[in-house]
Amino acid sequence: MGSVSSTSISNNHKLYFSKSELSKILNCYSLGVSNGNWKDYALNFKSNEAIFSFYKHTHASPDCVLKKYKEKKKTKTFFHLFINNRKNSKYEDIDKLLLSIRRAQIFIVNK
Repeated sequence: MGSVSSTSISNNHKLYFSKSELSKILNCYSLGVSNGNWKDYALNFKSNEAIFSFYKHTHASPDCVLKKYKEKKKTKTFFHLFINNRKNSKYEDIDKLLLSIRRAQIFIVNK
């Protein structure tokens, strides 16, 4: 049985989605699933970014990518949205980003 040292815990500096952020993202994802836009998702975590990807099919490239990141030497987090591999603007609030995703879903359904 191994022991856990305090140094191994302090070296884990990955950026994550908060519980409220993840709840909002999954709510948006579930709306996309019910509309038939998405069928799968993926989460990736790195040292200074957390990525949530929405997929139309399991083996396809992501239709929508939501990225939470910290810029170097800044403590504030930002969000980027990529829809169909095109970068939308930078957001400081996840609610504005999710509103943009919902607008894109409405456009997809009405098209």
